[in-house]
Amino acid sequence: MNNKTIGIIACALCVLVLGWGAITRMAEPRTISVGGECLTSAPKDRTAITIRVSVTDKSAAKSMKTASSKIAEINKYLKTLDVKVQTSEFNSYEKNEWNHTAQKSEFVGIETTIALDVSASNIDVIEQVLTEFAGQPDVFVTNLRMFTSAETLKPIMESCLGTAVENARARADALAAGANRHVGKLLAVSYASDSAYNIHPTANFRMAKAEMVMATADAGYAGGALTGKDTDVSVRVNAIFEIR
Repeated sequence: MNNKTIGIIACALCVLVLGWGAITRMAEPRTISVGGECLTSAPKDRTAITIRVSVTDKSAAKSMKTASSKIAEINKYLKTLDVKVQTSEFNSYEKNEWNHTAQKSEFVGIETTIALDVSASNIDVIEQVLTEFAGQPDVFVTNLRMFTSAETLKPIMESCLGTAVENARARADALAAGANRHVGKLLAVSYASDSAYNIHPTANFRMAKAEMVMATADAGYAGGALTGKDTDVSVRVNAIFEIR
């Protein structure tokens, strides 16, 4: 095969490759990637506290048995109320304290801690729980907070997601119009969401309850139930659209 023939074949291959590349580029859809947001709120429909039982004893078995018995007593009472209960902590460990006179750490005992998160749709039910166990040895009530339940939050988040996608399409339409183009179908989308509410740790339930009322100018009582600032909800999407 002479050089002329080789050159012709090489040129033909180049034309074929370039032509195929042009066809491929024409076949590939042109796209635009934009972000979209939705900001809304959801009502806080539940109030919760944490009931913590903490028992220290030289005997590990007695420490765990006493703590477990007290939690069983609390659970038995909670079953008579319209509340949701979840164990949030179960911990048993060797407790030591610093003896300043002897200048050394001394063994105090085995401390067993069991905590329950208790929530209700009415804050007065939570106060009823507090009244039942307030002042009892080894029982501590902390972490008063109001929050939005998952059941209430789910449809609000889903609706907000659709709004965020619509926001992204409107933004894509505006950008494409600047180049005399039109937005086509949605090719891909990813999202992130967030909801935030404040937690109020406290050892004084009634004082915290009063502070929560004062902290929100629009707060009040509706049928005995405390109402307050709604939960902030945000959804962000990144969407890819076809443009023509």
